[in-house]
Formats: sequence, C-alpha cells, structure tokens
Amino acid sequence: MSDVLAPTEILALAKILDELDYYQVLHIGTGVSATDVRQAFHASSRAFHPDANRHLDADHRKAIARIATRVTEAYTVLRDPKRRRAYDEALREGQNRMQIAEAEARAEQQATVELEGATPNGRRYSALARQDESRGDLTAAIRNLQTAATFEPGNVHFKNKLQQLRAAQEAQRRGKKGFPI
Repeated sequence: MSDVLAPTEILALAKILDELDYYQVLHIGTGVSATDVRQAFHASSRAFHPDANRHLDADHRKAIARIATRVTEAYTVLRDPKRRRAYDEALREGQNRMQIAEAEARAEQQATVELEGATPNGRRYSALARQDESRGDLTAAIRNLQTAATFEPGNVHFKNKLQQLRAAQEAQRRGKKGFPI
C-alpha cells in the first residue's frame, strides 16, 4: 500500500478498510520479520500521511486520515511480538481488527497462562511449586512442577523452570559437598 494511489483508489481503500486485516493494511505477509513490519509501516505512513496529501479535497483528506490511523494501529499491534501473537490468534478466530488495549490484554493473558498454567491442576501445582521455591524447598518445588507439567505437557515455561530448579538443586548439592557453586 505504499504506492501512490489515485484519488478514486483512496476512497475505495477507505471503504474496504474495515474488511482488511493488519497485514493487508501494511501490505505484508504474516511471516515477515519485525524489520519488514517497520519498513512497511514507514512506507505506508509516508504515502498516507495527511500532511503529504494536503492538496486533496476534504473527502479525500478524511479518507487519508482514516487510512493513516489504521496503518498506525496495525503497526502498533504487529511490531510487538506479544501483541502480534495475540492478534494472530484473534485473526484465526476471524477477528481482523484489534484495539491496542485488547491486544495488550490478550498478550498479558497468554503470558499468565504460560507462566501459571492453562488447566486448573496445572495452575494448582504450579502455584505450589512457586510457594515451595520461595521457601527454599527445591525438592518439593521440583516435585510439584513435575506434577503441573504432567497436566500440561506442552507448557514450555514449566519445562524451562524445571531445568532451572534442577540446576539450582544441583548447585546446592555441590555447595554442601565443598564444591564451588
């Protein structure tokens, strides 16, 4: 969308803008890098910046302003990896637009689910593991986190945290045996 559009094309684009997802607004593919997102944003924002289109009549300037707003909205969501993942999920659900606050809330919710667990038992045993770890009881923390992981075998955070706890437990053992930590 970074090409200069004829006035009739500007109005047509403004009319279908609500049907376009953020990737289409920036004229990029879904798998592009953050650098590509940024470059597409800069190209689109130059083309649709209201100051660059002052020469157009009021209807066209209004359409340009609407497009520019959507370009900025798309960039704000797609540039942040957490917001982008949340948006991609919403896009799979058929939602092609997402307010920034909604993207942020979804990203936080996904992070919470990842850290604390997605299932009731995963959350329960994960919470017990965090309590055990805060008390310094690494053996109990490992046991509870292993239990949480059995309820959520795909939870990457649980697996990574188990590795950290096991490494800390091993370091404790070596420290007690006179080895440097």
